Amino acid sequence: MEIIKRDGTRADFEREKIEKAIAKAFYSVDSMISEEDLRKISSKIEKTIKEKYPADHTVTVEEVQDLVELTLIDENYYREVKSFILYRAKHNMDRKVIGDFSKYIDDKNILNIITEVQADFDNQRYPIESLFFKFESFLKANMTEEDMLKAITRAASELTSKEAPDWEIIAARFLMQEINYEIEKSEERYELFDFKSKIEFLTEEGLYGSYILENYTGEEIDELEAYMDFSRDKIFTYSGLDLVRKRYLITNHKGDILEKVQEMFMGIAMHLAIPEKDKIGFAKRLYDILSTLKATMATPTMTNARKPFNQLSSCFIDTVPDTLKGIYRSVTNFAEVSKHGGGMGLYFGKVRANGSDIRGFEGVAGGVIRWIRLANDTAVAVDQLGVRQGAVAVYLDIWHKDIPEFMGLRTNNGDDRMKAHDVFPGVCVPDLFWRLTRDDINADWHMFDPHEVEKKYGRALEDTYGEEFEEFYKKLVADKDISRRTMSVKDMVRLLIKSWTETGTPFVFNRDAVNRLNPNKHKGMIYSSNLCTEIAQNMSPSESISTEIVDENGDTIIVNKTKPGDFVECNLASLTLGKVDVNNSAELEETVRTVVRALDNVIDLNYYPTPYAKVTNKKYRAIGLGTSGYHHMLVKNDISWQNEEAHGEFVDRVYEDINFYAIKESMEIAKEKGAYSCFEGSDWETGAYFDLRDYKSERWEKLRAEVKENGLRNGYLMAIAPTGSTSIISGTSAGVDPIMSRYFLEEKKGAIVPRVAPGLTTKTFWLYENAHDIDQNISMRMAGVRQKHIDQAQSVNIYITTEYTMRQLLNIYITAWEAGVKSIYYVRGKSQEVEECDSCAS
Repeated sequence: MEIIKRDGTRADFEREKIEKAIAKAFYSVDSMISEEDLRKISSKIEKTIKEKYPADHTVTVEEVQDLVELTLIDENYYREVKSFILYRAKHNMDRKVIGDFSKYIDDKNILNIITEVQADFDNQRYPIESLFFKFESFLKANMTEEDMLKAITRAASELTSKEAPDWEIIAARFLMQEINYEIEKSEERYELFDFKSKIEFLTEEGLYGSYILENYTGEEIDELEAYMDFSRDKIFTYSGLDLVRKRYLITNHKGDILEKVQEMFMGIAMHLAIPEKDKIGFAKRLYDILSTLKATMATPTMTNARKPFNQLSSCFIDTVPDTLKGIYRSVTNFAEVSKHGGGMGLYFGKVRANGSDIRGFEGVAGGVIRWIRLANDTAVAVDQLGVRQGAVAVYLDIWHKDIPEFMGLRTNNGDDRMKAHDVFPGVCVPDLFWRLTRDDINADWHMFDPHEVEKKYGRALEDTYGEEFEEFYKKLVADKDISRRTMSVKDMVRLLIKSWTETGTPFVFNRDAVNRLNPNKHKGMIYSSNLCTEIAQNMSPSESISTEIVDENGDTIIVNKTKPGDFVECNLASLTLGKVDVNNSAELEETVRTVVRALDNVIDLNYYPTPYAKVTNKKYRAIGLGTSGYHHMLVKNDISWQNEEAHGEFVDRVYEDINFYAIKESMEIAKEKGAYSCFEGSDWETGAYFDLRDYKSERWEKLRAEVKENGLRNGYLMAIAPTGSTSIISGTSAGVDPIMSRYFLEEKKGAIVPRVAPGLTTKTFWLYENAHDIDQNISMRMAGVRQKHIDQAQSVNIYITTEYTMRQLLNIYITAWEAGVKSIYYVRGKSQEVEECDSCAS
């Protein structure tokens, strides 16, 4: 049996389409209808057509819809038939609107997108006539087809609201068409016919690394091109796609976009698959995960993978030694890292205090602030080709003599000569200080000069932690010959709170918790963290050995020999928990294991801005598997942030699973390629890692034995970065933070663009609690639950309002310390603007 469509063409009669339309009518009035009843109604309609109409009559769509109405009335579905009538009227209106669009737009591709939007989105919440009326308001005389497309993109974007959030996805479809048209022009101009010819052209132009063509044959590139799924272009939000276009797609020196979004994902996957035996299979695995936004690589990896200059790492940390040559070497290393787009952490705890001696001359040392100002000026001067200034966090121990001035680095009062407004200060705090803050806040706190301490005792206070630190600290307090500054704990806390509330900093690094759980404590200490507080790895200063003058082919060469310390570099990626089904163990495992393998490959593929980083990265093979979309995940699973019991149980299970799969994959890679060089004697090898986390189930005991036998590829595995930009690309919530607002406005290109929480519906609206409305003590306890499963640290923020008292803010930090949280990032007030660094965003 055939049916005549509205355009006059004939098609096969399909009962399924009738059933789908009826089901929509029932759904719209919250009615239920079984599949059996649906089939009964559609069968009755089909029978009527066959028995009541002449044999030579071919029914029209309108006649069939008339029969649907009559049949629903016969079956006493009065509310539903009214909905169906409205459904028909709405579709008639939609068809008219397509006609209205056609008066201005001839482009069939754009009209097809409008038709797809009608089919893919609820017409009640996303009426196409609203899009037309908004579009019509932007029309001007003499607009080109390109102008029309931009107008419709803007119209869809501005329709976004908390009641109709998917307009942001609709807007992205039109924006994708804009991007594709730009690319098509470039492809035509440069005669790029397929992915292979494009890679060859980009390589010749110095925009693609030659290593791609060196490692992939033409047939392999064709196979990977055929594997690309361009339907995945539809999953972006407007803001995410706009960011991809501006920052990640390859352009030539004239600004022409040359790379499609799916080509970008495949190019990244191809690069990171090069070390694999089955590089085609792995490239497909990684492409699937990246292109469905189930995970994102860090900003430097997404930006530079596949390109000639492949600096793929986000975070670097250096220990500043207490020598003039060493200090300048650290600042030079920072300049090199900054030049190549990385963020830096500098630990100044070993540098002698203001008033210390130099070569026995008493009171002549200027202290750490002058050197921090040097780092500050370097951050401003080395501005990454004018894109943005460099970014550096500077860390100091809370017992260092210069700490009071350090805590005023960015505050608004005091001597400008003691300020450094372009650095991000972080303070390293032992358990003893928090215990006194909680139990005896009026106690004295003593601050010492690290140079004087090491000179007298032959060892450094900062080289100890836990009980050993407390014993040494008390010994120094009792030593009347050691100079010190003394303030009450309460006054120290006041300095901290003043800075937190004015600037959002200093970051806090809980050094005892970090070092107790350091899986590589057999090889060193962890003094501080990085720019975003999530990295915690062994650190040590580099040492100058000698300077020699040698003759080389008749030329005089000066050779400086340096013994490298542990100069930390970490490679990051984030699982998008709002996009991965965390309740599907097979999907979660595949995602985790693929990303861990990709990150391990980054270590071998990377360009290192300084040789010190390369030495340390090869030594520990550290990676930082993180997560974004945490709040998004909770809401998808019907869990309120402040339902502490459900929240805690759920994330305890999820992060334990992630950790298990990450360790398992690192062990599997070690079987293939060998363990990291310091595995022997580590907590991984001895089993202490598993004991400290109480991992005693059958699966953990089995994995523990396998790790001991086969080793581990990566000395550090997990770190939760803030994911500022990559979470926008994924259309999810940032890092492990709650959303700031369910709905807000953002300015883009002079237009106001509404933004909404991911997956916002009438159901999820109330599950999404705004960050500043949440009990921050619950947030800190949940951070503690996650921390058990994270061998490094997390970028965790504290959200406060003007109603918070000093004691309430302090209690949040004490709660975090008690929960075992290793580090805390910013304190964020409602109106306070903080300069979050994007260098570490993964």
